[in-house]
Amino acid sequence: MFLVALAGGALAVGGLATTAQAADVNVAKNPGFENGLANWTCTAGSTVATPTHGGSAALKATPAGQDNARCSQTVAVQPNSTYQLGGWVQGGYAYLGASGTGTTDVSTWTPDSSSWKELKTSFTTGANTTSVTVYTHGWYGQQPYFADDISVVGPDGGGGGDPDPVVPVAPTGLAVSGTTSSSVSLSWSPVSNATGYNVYKDGTKVQSASGSSATVTGLSADTSYSFQVTATNAAGESPRTTAVNAKTAPGGGGGGGDVPAHAVTGYWQNFNNGATVQKLSDVQSQYDIIAVAFADATATPGAVDFTLDSAGLGGYTDAQFKADVAAKQAAGKSVIISIGGEKGTVSVNSAASATAFADSVYALMQEYGFDGVDIDLENGLNSTYMTQALRSLSSKAGSDLVITMAPQTIDMQSTSNEYFKTALNIKDILTVVNMQYYNSGSMLGCDGKVYSQGSVDFLTALACIQLEGGLDPSQVGLGLPASTRGAGSGYVAPSVVNAALDCLTRGTNCGSFKPSRTYPGLRGAMTWSTNWDATAGNAWSNAVGPHVHNLP
Repeated sequence: MFLVALAGGALAVGGLATTAQAADVNVAKNPGFENGLANWTCTAGSTVATPTHGGSAALKATPAGQDNARCSQTVAVQPNSTYQLGGWVQGGYAYLGASGTGTTDVSTWTPDSSSWKELKTSFTTGANTTSVTVYTHGWYGQQPYFADDISVVGPDGGGGGDPDPVVPVAPTGLAVSGTTSSSVSLSWSPVSNATGYNVYKDGTKVQSASGSSATVTGLSADTSYSFQVTATNAAGESPRTTAVNAKTAPGGGGGGGDVPAHAVTGYWQNFNNGATVQKLSDVQSQYDIIAVAFADATATPGAVDFTLDSAGLGGYTDAQFKADVAAKQAAGKSVIISIGGEKGTVSVNSAASATAFADSVYALMQEYGFDGVDIDLENGLNSTYMTQALRSLSSKAGSDLVITMAPQTIDMQSTSNEYFKTALNIKDILTVVNMQYYNSGSMLGCDGKVYSQGSVDFLTALACIQLEGGLDPSQVGLGLPASTRGAGSGYVAPSVVNAALDCLTRGTNCGSFKPSRTYPGLRGAMTWSTNWDATAGNAWSNAVGPHVHNLP
């Protein structure tokens, strides 16, 4: 109640704003925090690169205890003059105000805001007022707030305003610093007054960067591209650099060691939920990639661990499990650790958690002999930091690393979705995406029509989105339940899975949807789970396995 009462008082003193005159200036210095906290005095705060309202930086301030995270600046003003006070805020409770006006001090505020919101008020200086303190702050015990583009617009009090920015010159030294089959890395010399850079591919803007390097991903293998870069700031964009050309490496697929060109993936349950209990040695021979489900989150954000459910699996020991991993690998199989699942709570949403993820997964690979990792985070993921985590893991494990993903259908409807972005970001090291065509409901196909799960059209029209959205055919697999008990909905007979595989690879056995071209390099299929497959008499692997292995 105290907070509400105080806030209400703050709102009551705004006064009526008047229009600034043409000769007026913004007397606040470093109003967009582009120069860090220069000219500002803050009890708690720092500058961040995201989110920003404009430019390349903004203020982030975190209230704590008896501190409301106040940042202030004293500005030079003229007596008997009106000033428009404004700024943009986001996050927790945020206040903007002015004190020492010589007349009525003013402030305005907003409660939590998930997007940038403008705060505005005005004040008139007293007869002898030559300086005023403007400030922003949060509220005790509330979330951090962000502030940007603070303005105190009125007559110049003698201190002037920050000089208007000048459009930067074009960067120099643009060069190709590396290529893969799906990406090109670029670098250039920084421009002194630039706050950011734009990257152009074949004349079209494809990326923005805050520093003097960038990696353009999602490219086709063995293909030539032309790149240019511009520098930007609040005044505008520079001319483009002279173009440089680069050709991606041959081969569309990513990592994966000895995974067959056409492969079957199966999840092995490290728990007993009513399906047939298996040791790893019991997994059917048709499975080429065995995903051990699941690793467990630890108290460290991003980090995972694995504990064999010895009791639930009939006394299965770590030593037996490790020996079975090695035996499967000796038989030409890949055994990977799966992260997530329906109840998985692993969150990789910062640089620190990305490092923790990579370090902990690599430690499990060394301890148990796993060939790689499966990403099955059904509660979503952050493409920036998951990309960072998987590239870090790749740098540790090398080119034989197997990386698979099992997104839900909703996660792969558009290349702007975080799962799809992650897959494209790591295309050069990605083995296969086995989307889950179950527990889904109706979804859009690549032709813009709606398809219901449980049909060959649902499988082919949704696979088409991935195949035409930038993934190589070798990186696309069809994920289905092994029995009606394996999922809440979406089970189809193995014959439907095989028909979809034929439609995509050969153009035969299609339903009403027929893709405009075939994808003979399609990787294969996946099922949940090897245990449910065993419960149903191995009907799924006995039918789908040989069909996958005989694809063109």
